[in-house]
Amino acid sequence: MDTERADHLKVLGLDDDEIKVYQHLLRTGPASIAELDDAVPDRDRPIDSTLGGLVRAGLARRSGSDHSRYLPVPPDAGLEAMTLRRESELKQARIQVLNAYDEFRRTVHNESTTHLIEVVTGTAIVQRIRQIKSGAQREILAIDSPPYYIGGPNQEEIDHLKRGVSYRVVYSPESVEVPGYLTENILPCVEAGEQARVLPDVPAKLTIIDGSIAFVSMSVRDTDVNRSLLIIRPSSLLTALMGMFELCWRNALPLHASVGAEDDRLEPIERRLLALLATGAADDTIARTLGISRRTFFRYLERLMNRTGASTRFQLALHAARESWL
Repeated sequence: MDTERADHLKVLGLDDDEIKVYQHLLRTGPASIAELDDAVPDRDRPIDSTLGGLVRAGLARRSGSDHSRYLPVPPDAGLEAMTLRRESELKQARIQVLNAYDEFRRTVHNESTTHLIEVVTGTAIVQRIRQIKSGAQREILAIDSPPYYIGGPNQEEIDHLKRGVSYRVVYSPESVEVPGYLTENILPCVEAGEQARVLPDVPAKLTIIDGSIAFVSMSVRDTDVNRSLLIIRPSSLLTALMGMFELCWRNALPLHASVGAEDDRLEPIERRLLALLATGAADDTIARTLGISRRTFFRYLERLMNRTGASTRFQLALHAARESWL
């Protein structure tokens, strides 16, 4: 075992068993549980527990068609989460581990692009998304569209917002149409500080973390099943994806009423109705979200159009934008 590297891994919080197994993976590449159990016998913990610790640290993942083997992964995402807690003492340790992975890539996996693009499939997708997002420090940019890998309220984003991570998200109309997604996921995040916009047609599902790593997959218009996820590291492709997000952001409409926009002529429910109209959501979805009947929805809509002199919803949207109601 490389003593100097082991000392740096201890600084990161890995125990002796995890260090032994991780260094063996760096030397040999993908290995099964049985192979690792035989190759690293001098341990205090079961091999399953040791491998679980490496996965949680973001240093290893399952591989193979049946997910029966383990493989070292580029450690930057996992290490970012650790450096938040130990930044003063981890700079040299982080360099050592990254160098170790580079050594592994050169000696075991010498494909020139493996460190730039990682393909993740099946049940490993959720685990990798959580590993990468946990390291966010400054900003997360996203183009949001179903199908979704993780369901339910987005408590992770709310926690990130509380600790100062900013979010800019462009939603597709299909996001708003997913039952409960608007009220349980989007609006709570907006209230917590997320900047949200909507675009009639999004090119892909995309998340960019701190401008240094991204994951991308197809939107619901391209596929109705989550099959694979691409993880992109610093490269011309990542730069292009960041440019694509900024283009979408500039062309999208605000998803919610501006905080500073006040007008005595508008009731709170009318402001929400205008914001929902801007998403492109169906009439039934808007009425359901507002908790009103279709008849009441059309009454509010007609009153807004009469008030602004608009004869179409497009004219109403133009008036709302001109008056800074959105």
